[in-house]
This record gives sequence, structure tokens and C-alpha cells, in this order.
Amino acid sequence: MAKNVKRSWAEPYKMKMVELLKMTNRPQRLKAIKEAGYNTFLLRSEDVYIDLLTDSGTSAMSDRQWAGMMMGDEAYAGSRNFYHLEKVIQNSYGYKYVIPTHQGRGAENILSKAIIKNGDIVPGNMYFTTTRLHQELAGAKFVDVIIDEAHDPTNEHPFKGNVDLGKLDQVVKQYGAKRIPYVCIATSVNMAGGQPISMQNLKEVRAYTAKRGIRIIHDMTRVAENAFFIQQREKEFNKKSVREIVKEICSYTDGATMSAKKDALVNIGGFMATNEWSVFEEARNLVVIYEGLHTYGGLAGRDMEAMAIGIEESLSDDHISARIGQVEYLGHKMMDFGIPIVRPIGGHGIFVDAKAFLPHLKQDQFPAQTLAAEVYLDSGVRTMERGVVSAGRKSDGKNYYPKLELVRFTIPRRVYTQAHMDVIAESIYSVYLKRNKIKGLKMVYEPKYLRFFQARFEQLK
Repeated sequence: MAKNVKRSWAEPYKMKMVELLKMTNRPQRLKAIKEAGYNTFLLRSEDVYIDLLTDSGTSAMSDRQWAGMMMGDEAYAGSRNFYHLEKVIQNSYGYKYVIPTHQGRGAENILSKAIIKNGDIVPGNMYFTTTRLHQELAGAKFVDVIIDEAHDPTNEHPFKGNVDLGKLDQVVKQYGAKRIPYVCIATSVNMAGGQPISMQNLKEVRAYTAKRGIRIIHDMTRVAENAFFIQQREKEFNKKSVREIVKEICSYTDGATMSAKKDALVNIGGFMATNEWSVFEEARNLVVIYEGLHTYGGLAGRDMEAMAIGIEESLSDDHISARIGQVEYLGHKMMDFGIPIVRPIGGHGIFVDAKAFLPHLKQDQFPAQTLAAEVYLDSGVRTMERGVVSAGRKSDGKNYYPKLELVRFTIPRRVYTQAHMDVIAESIYSVYLKRNKIKGLKMVYEPKYLRFFQARFEQLK
């Protein structure tokens, strides 16, 4: 082999079982997307060929996880699987107190009710849909303090999840530290395209908040992916393992929420963690109301066991390298076809810039929603919108108009092959070739909350 030739990545696992998929033709897909109101969330999964709607709960569990499922202790109180999970979280992430929840938004709800007061301000490195809604329902206002580069899909900044310390300082000076229950730090930032925060920036945020008595709450749903980028892009961490980097990230925060359906490789589950006894005590009381007893939090014992094992597997350098490698493979294939995507390539999927893809459509014509429907029509590949529909409405009823209008091609972990990635790239290119003929959508049904899940659309004439 010639010197300096980059070696191909490969999956650090082999397949023992396959799931057969239903193949459809364009007339069948047209009927399905019309019945779904041009909302990919409302499609039936049996009508989908390659499902890139989300990486949440869609990963393939390992043989060890499935074996663990058979070891479920389904006692109502004090399940041994909870204590195993608690120990793994404490050892892997370093947080003292753990409360399991049915998924990440359950943890967000408990946390918000436990520490937010009416009139509070929550700064963060870009909003996430369910996180912001729980903050608002608890009486707070979210303020975006992410760096400006995060809102530019073409900017190549290696850490677009970083906090702008100047913006954060302005918020603190305007509202006062006492009105800020915590700064919300996501690793990685989903709505920015799976972009990471650097360890250096996190240390700076920690130093700033520590002086002012402000907590940092860690949205750690994709923390292992963020750690991989730190390992690759910050020189002082090149020789550290992902496990070590994850532990250090967590050490600069006071608590966390996690949807274990992403990094931790399970189909259901999440948790809230904290280092503060008073916060834990309040959350432990609340979880009994909204989720279940504090030693199961809405989960079966088998789910907690699978989560504990999945956390351990998620911190393997071999696993995370292959996981990110597959995402990068798809991203480079799209760029070779001239598809405008968020750069640099993020951790959990490829985000296509719908504004650049469909420049003739105004944001009120929902270009990202339109493009997601067109990709499904072309190939049966299901993606999702991350733009004006996901952003929702302000308290005054007006739409948020985010600078980023994206279609997310989210890759489940350990599920699809490299050949699937080729099919996906060829599909988006096929749509790209006829992009000038694509018409937008109008919204004909809008639910009160999180409209992107259930809204319905019709094609513009």
C-alpha cells in the first residue's frame, strides 16, 4: 500500500440478525406522504425504506444489551438494575445523584420544575425544542448565547457549539445572576447540525459561572460524540480516550439531563443527574408524580440494565470512531454531489441547508419541510425538518424565523451499511437535479405545542 493513503473505516461489529424492509414505488410513496400531510413524522414506518428521521431510540442494541434485558429485575422498588445503572453513571460521568426517567424530556420536565422560578432566564448554546418548551412552561425565558458562527452553515469553525462569553455576560448584566438558575450547555448542539463545544470554552464558561454562583446544567444526550471531536480537534486531548474526555466534560457541570436513546444505545430511557442534594431531593419528589418511583422512573428493570451496558459501550473509542466515520462518509458523498450541507460535518447526521437548496422558496413556504417530503418521494428515505416549523412560535404568537433552515439526515447507530449511505446520497442528488421545479407547502393544521411532530401541510399550487 502506498504511503500516506488514508485507510477506510469499518464497523467494529458483525451482524447476527437482519430486519427485512418493505420496498415501495413512487405512486405508493406519493399516497403515503399525502395521507401524512407532507409531514414525515406522520408516515407509517412500514412505508419507509431507510429511516433517518432520528437517532433517538433507533440504534441497534448489542448482544450484551439483549442479554442484559433477560436479567431485568422488575421489582417495583429497589430494582438491582437501578443500582447497576446508578453506579455506571457515577463512574462514567461523575455525577453524585441519579434519577431515571422514561426519556430525556422526562428529565427536562423534572429539572425545570425543580429549579426554575417564574420570570427566570436560561441562557444556552442554542435552543432545543423540548428543552426550551419545558423551560418556558416552568416560567423561564430561553436566551441563545451561542457563537455567531453556529448560525452560518458554511462557516468551518471546529467548535460551533461554543458559548459566546460576551453574550453570556450581557445576559447576566441585564437580568442579574439571581434570575439565572443555570446555563444550559448541550454536547453536541443538535439544532446547529450536531456541532461540538470545545473543552477550552467549557472551562471558560465554568470559570465565569463559578464566580457568579450560577449552575451549569449539561444536556449530555450526545456527549460521547462531542468528546470524539475534542479528541480530534484539541491537541492536548489527542492522546486521551473518549471515556476520559467525557468524564472531564461532566466535571465542569453541576448536573445533567440525558436522553439515553442516543449515545447510550437504547430504545427507551433517560435520566437526570445532579451533584446537589437539595436539587436531588426536590427532583426525587417530583419524579414520583410524573414518571414513577425514584428507583425506576417510568422504566422497566430490563431497560435500565440495557442502558447501563449501553453507556459503557458508547464510551469505546472504536465504537465512536466508526459511528462518526459513517456520518462523515455520507457527508463527503453529498459534498461531492454539490449538495449544500452544514459544515463542518457534525456528529449524529448530515444537515442539508434547505435555504441554499431551494432558494426560490420563502421561509414561510417551509423549504426544509418541503425538501424532506421530496426526498421521501424520491427514494423512501425518511428525514426530518429542522427550521421554521421546529422553531415554533413566540409568546406573542409570531413565528420564530431561525437563520438555519435545515433537513436532518440522522443516522441511527449500528443500523445501516455503507451501501445505504450511497443510496441516500444518490437520492438527495436526484432531488437536487430537479430542485427548481419544487413547490413549497402551506400549513393546514398546527397543534399547540411542538408543532413539527403533528402539523399537516398541503402543496402550494
